[in-house]
Amino acid sequence: MSEWAPKRFWQNTEINPVEGGFTVLLDGRGVKTPAKTPLIVPTEALAREIAAEWQAQQDKVNPKTMPFTRTANSALDKVATQHAEVADMLAAYGDADLLCYRADHPQELVQRQIEAWDPMLDWAETALGARLEPRSGVIHAPQAPQALTHLARQVHDLNPFALAAFHDLVSMTGSLVLGFAAAHDHLPADQIWQLSRIDETWQEEQWGEDEEATALAVHKRGEFLHASRFFRLVG
Repeated sequence: MSEWAPKRFWQNTEINPVEGGFTVLLDGRGVKTPAKTPLIVPTEALAREIAAEWQAQQDKVNPKTMPFTRTANSALDKVATQHAEVADMLAAYGDADLLCYRADHPQELVQRQIEAWDPMLDWAETALGARLEPRSGVIHAPQAPQALTHLARQVHDLNPFALAAFHDLVSMTGSLVLGFAAAHDHLPADQIWQLSRIDETWQEEQWGEDEEATALAVHKRGEFLHASRFFRLVG
């Protein structure tokens, strides 16, 4: 039995400036989110991406081919309604940031982490005004409260659309610093993604690739790159 999917019911797709930003019109009717919120986004560039996704639909609507629409829906229906909670959750990554928990052996991996991650912590100190300190092993050691408070303030300053994208930038890397690096365009998004996979890459070199793990990593990379682009389009 095939899965039900809504049929395409419109002919023309266009964007329209409205109070608060831009919306997408399907035969003159504004698109709404699953929670029936008017889909109004902050920039024309993002509205054009969403409109292109709707225009590209064939006989049946396939949400899997509409990542910009999906993230915008999440921003309006989920993030906007619990902004503080989402921001707090993401800010908490700073106290257990991937870049701060280092291997104590073998030395080659230790050195690889130092060379890849220390420059990112240095960048965060300069660009974000917060110094996070590395430590060996996996036992939690708190970071300086002042640094965490400063980072948290910057997370809370993000609007719901930026925060929706930032959620994926942070959660998929396990690093608040890498999330900010992507948001600030400090390095190409794909390079930042590779920095988050130092440990996985090391394991693959030692034991070979696992087909299932590789497929999952490819999927997550695509989602990360999408989140990076969405963040930039928010303006």
